[in-house]
Amino acid sequence: MVMACRVINKRRHMGLQQLSSFAGTGRTFLGPVKSSKFIIDEECHESVLISSTIRLLESLDLTSAVGQLLNEAVQAQNNTYKTGTSTLLFLVGAWSSAAEECLHLGVPISVIVSVMSEGLNSCIKEVVSLQVPIYNVFDHLDSTKTFSGLETFNISLCPFLQIPSDTGLQKERDLNDVASPSLTTYSLSGIPVKSPKLFRRQTEVEADKNTLQNPQTLKNSLLASSHYRKSILIHSRHFNRTANNQWINKPDGFLEQHGAATPNTYRCNDLVELEMGLSHGDHNSMKLVDEAVRLQYQNASIQQGNCTMPFRFDISRIFTCCLPGVPETFSCVCPGFITVVSISNTTLIKELENQPVRVILIEGDLTENYRHLGFNKATNINTLLESMKIQQNSSEEVWTNYVLQVLIKFNVNLVLVQGNVSEHLIERCIHSKRLVIGSVNSTVMQAFAEASGAVQVTYITQVNENCVGNGIYVAFWRSIPSDVIDRINVITIVIKTEGINLVTVVLTSPVTAQMQTKEDRFWTCAYRLYHALREQKVFLGGGAVEFLCLSHLQILAGQSLSKRNHVCSGWLHNTSSWLASSLALYRPTVLNCLANGWHRYLSTLMYNTACCSSEFEASTFIQQHLQNARDSGSPSSYILNEYSKLNSGIFNPSISNKLEQIPSIYDIIIPKIEAWRRALDLVLLVLQTDSEIITGLGHTQLNSHETEGFLFL
Repeated sequence: MVMACRVINKRRHMGLQQLSSFAGTGRTFLGPVKSSKFIIDEECHESVLISSTIRLLESLDLTSAVGQLLNEAVQAQNNTYKTGTSTLLFLVGAWSSAAEECLHLGVPISVIVSVMSEGLNSCIKEVVSLQVPIYNVFDHLDSTKTFSGLETFNISLCPFLQIPSDTGLQKERDLNDVASPSLTTYSLSGIPVKSPKLFRRQTEVEADKNTLQNPQTLKNSLLASSHYRKSILIHSRHFNRTANNQWINKPDGFLEQHGAATPNTYRCNDLVELEMGLSHGDHNSMKLVDEAVRLQYQNASIQQGNCTMPFRFDISRIFTCCLPGVPETFSCVCPGFITVVSISNTTLIKELENQPVRVILIEGDLTENYRHLGFNKATNINTLLESMKIQQNSSEEVWTNYVLQVLIKFNVNLVLVQGNVSEHLIERCIHSKRLVIGSVNSTVMQAFAEASGAVQVTYITQVNENCVGNGIYVAFWRSIPSDVIDRINVITIVIKTEGINLVTVVLTSPVTAQMQTKEDRFWTCAYRLYHALREQKVFLGGGAVEFLCLSHLQILAGQSLSKRNHVCSGWLHNTSSWLASSLALYRPTVLNCLANGWHRYLSTLMYNTACCSSEFEASTFIQQHLQNARDSGSPSSYILNEYSKLNSGIFNPSISNKLEQIPSIYDIIIPKIEAWRRALDLVLLVLQTDSEIITGLGHTQLNSHETEGFLFL
């Protein structure tokens, strides 16, 4: 691994600097356009292509205490939600710098911890206003409208700005990264539309006046839909105001806008719209997810018959089969279990095709020496083999013969094993026309048990007639060109039976280095949809939530500043607590530092998606809209009103009569919020833990040659 390094100033907080250094390595992974990295091993000079936070941390040297804490936080986020790790990593870096800045300004550590926690909790409560409920998205799943049938076009997907590809404003930045998804957006009617933008530059706002005279100019807005809502906020100071465009909470929990000719109720009740919003530009992966969901829905409808049980997306019954070196045109979704086996099984598969076979399911390993977890060998039994002069492999041969006898006795031609399988047994089974497959997922085993009537056993000695399943079919998956088969040296087969609730997504790529990235992106899209359907609500996406957090914290900081002035003038004369007075004194500083983290997040997001040529330009652009939000008196209303402008026809007049709905961008709620919490918890943990070590160390005790060091990543 080629190691990066950063100078560490020992006069500053060591742990926070290390967090910032680690987090800085993944800043290009933030947003829908991810710049890939090559990780090179210094010893063997091998390299791997990565474009995700998880794969990055797997390749870095994280032996330090701070590195291990960061890795644990990211792994916990990934294991629980399978998404949000890039956000977590970036915010760890941004808020580490914020905490370090607070220390530099002399803010006590206890105040930093208290105010930062208070600020994030306040943000989480504030963004409830940007939630959109999901209702009955499967009611119209039988319609002809599908994700795969929609036309596409290229856009630059970005939180605040969407630059049309047919204008002269497109940035001259290469977005065709080898591992970047194709950024496209679709209209539900099948007509390609430009992705909407929430915030537009001043020059574009002025150009709105000439829209009808210049049909080539496309006016967009970030997130748009005719179905949005706001949760009931009876204590919100923003939504109790009166204005020309007023957002009123209806008794059913939806958000209704008055001041227009026709009130709008905001929600999402269409699966394709939801998938489009959650794809974040990776339409190829979400298309596969959509097909998998529809297959599950069809299977559930057939099994339920006249029963009207609500359908639930079961992500545990979806599996991936990766085929590196195969053209991408072979990527698809199929019912049943698709896996790869050795090319030596070709003749056997041909003989098993087009006929039902019987199956045995083994929970553990299928080897001679395998014993289940917790097995204790009897201490009073000794096996004497030396005096018998038996060859070393004779016992395995005896065991192999016994296994074959069991398979012949019960006429079994297929054995699925959850663990490892003896290579010798596999060869013997091929000669006797029996297929043995190892390393099968436990959920796959359970699905075959339910569909075929088989009973899973731990040892082959436990097999009896009642344990054997029936009606299994084995066949070649697809006709792959012979030259490809010779190159990958495996064949792909499909195993299925009637009524089995399994869906396999076959992922292919001619570039082997891209295979892991492609699989990661598929699961990211799948889990986004899964969490959205499970929560039955989503956030307005594309940076709207983070912008609201930024604006909200700045408002809180301004309010705290006025209170601090009263403190300094003796207004709070009853305040005797040092902590209370310190909180009042330093709260504006800490809140502004916390808000700067959100500002850096949005600036980096815009720069990564080529909305701005530099982070400085993006920062200036964000400041303009922060001022607009403050002037409006309600940042929440400002954001929602920007959405409502789309209902006034702010899009290309040449296609306005063909559009049924403008596409939306959504974010999942709980994983996003948990990523925020984990990021801040980690920063505060390192802040407090490291303070126990370095507090009391005077600057005079540090020699000049000890004040700087290197952190190797």
